Amino acid sequence: MVCGGFACSRNALCLNVVYVLVGLLLIGVAAWGKGFGIVSSIHLIGGVIAVGVFLLLIAGGLVGAVHHHQVLLFFYMIILGLVFIFQFGVSCSCLAINRSRQRGVELSHK
Repeated sequence: MVCGGFACSRNALCLNVVYVLVGLLLIGVAAWGKGFGIVSSIHLIGGVIAVGVFLLLIAGGLVGAVHHHQVLLFFYMIILGLVFIFQFGVSCSCLAINRSRQRGVELSHK
């Protein structure tokens, strides 16, 4: 059986549900960590909450899949491609930095 057109978009709803759950989990864990004083860096908490909110916005593809809205699905695909490129760049830059620079960055933000 071939998966094409809108048949695949219905099957991809599970991925969007996972995006919503992970987004809510990130926001909840960041707020919990700040509330109990486990994490003291407001920049770290803000970053985690921003990623959670962004994942919730990305889950807007769920609306496009349910309503078979081709324009929403197109922009969803474009946004996910940009997110992949951004995450790949950040991952490569994190792997390229050595231990002494990591410590220097940690100390400069405290």
